[in-house]
Amino acid sequence: MNQTFTFASLPTSLSALQALPEAKLDTPFMTCALALAVLCNYGASVPETVQMLNFLKGPAPLSPFEQQFLRDRFSDGKTYKPFSFFAGATPQNGYTPTAPYTITVSDNPYSYTSDGLWATLYVKSSGADSPRPMKFRKKPSTNQWFLNDIQCLSDIRIPTASDPWA
Repeated sequence: MNQTFTFASLPTSLSALQALPEAKLDTPFMTCALALAVLCNYGASVPETVQMLNFLKGPAPLSPFEQQFLRDRFSDGKTYKPFSFFAGATPQNGYTPTAPYTITVSDNPYSYTSDGLWATLYVKSSGADSPRPMKFRKKPSTNQWFLNDIQCLSDIRIPTASDPWA
């Protein structure tokens, strides 16, 4: 199943994130779409991005290891990676998505654990050949889905303008 989400603008603060209807976190699809929208802010403000990710992670905020993981994935100016998951972003245009910002999140027959508390969903980057995973955990007491593991930020094709072989 695919679910598509459209944002008029990408959140740049916790209050902007919480104002979005998807911030109810009712489904792992909502949490996934929001997580990628939030990651787009990393190049502009690491502290704001961490604060928003901590909201999406619920009772388990980003660990120092996870924060270092993000620094590593975005090093050398690779803050374009999360933009590559949005419609209109291509290596040729420097991964600049079209507004409004649209993202499609997918599951498959193996996405959910038998207890229904874990989900692995997939997002397609225009700079990669196969969909990339993200992992979520359900909190039964609130029926909300929280971000557990950001697995989608491995390297993708670099923007054409930065590619000496282009």
